[in-house]
Amino acid sequence: MNQRNGEKRIIIAIDGPAASGKSTTARKVAERLGYTYIDTGAMYRSVTLKAIESGMMDTIRSCPEKVEELLAGISVSFSGDRILLDGSDVTLAIRENRISREVSFISSLKPVRDTMRQMQQDMGRGRGVVMDGRDIGTVVFPEAELKVFLTADARQRAMRRYAELAAKSADTAELPGLEELEQEILDRDRADAEREHAPLKKHPDARELDTSALTIDAQTDIVCRMAEEILKEKR
Repeated sequence: MNQRNGEKRIIIAIDGPAASGKSTTARKVAERLGYTYIDTGAMYRSVTLKAIESGMMDTIRSCPEKVEELLAGISVSFSGDRILLDGSDVTLAIRENRISREVSFISSLKPVRDTMRQMQQDMGRGRGVVMDGRDIGTVVFPEAELKVFLTADARQRAMRRYAELAAKSADTAELPGLEELEQEILDRDRADAEREHAPLKKHPDARELDTSALTIDAQTDIVCRMAEEILKEKR
């Protein structure tokens, strides 16, 4: 339990598979509680973008230890709603589908997870935070007072991903179809669950929330009520 100016503040860890509503829910919960929001998925996407833009992706695939060179001196930080990679704003670039296709591989590499975990722990210590990802409650902050695991069926998640891409695209004809997106999501689920380092799994203490039929506002309300119950118990 963290305190700021006498106010009790907790760590909230929100985990779950791709497109389950983690990031949007976590951001809104943080806004409502006055907490800091840390989008760990954006951090892994930033590393993936750097691997692609630097031309190192094929090299890392054939020789994974080469990722150490990519990570040397890397800087990933947040400025409001923007994410900065080595000082450059990559907020939009990391949401491109080419990043979605490669991020599971990059995030499966132990040096990447170790580096990002240290950054995340440094960002989250000492203040109330809401952090979302795939291993926040199990690896990054297993001591989090509130752990939530979001789930949703694959078709619903594909529809959400399509809507997200469409909102950022000038030409929807160029977007992948629902079937393709659903298959990508299922492939990502499998890769995340089967990876050797920090696989996607629910912490025994996590509260599971199926978001298939929930709006973002409803998800936010539920998680905030969970947090308020814990804070009330700590008073």
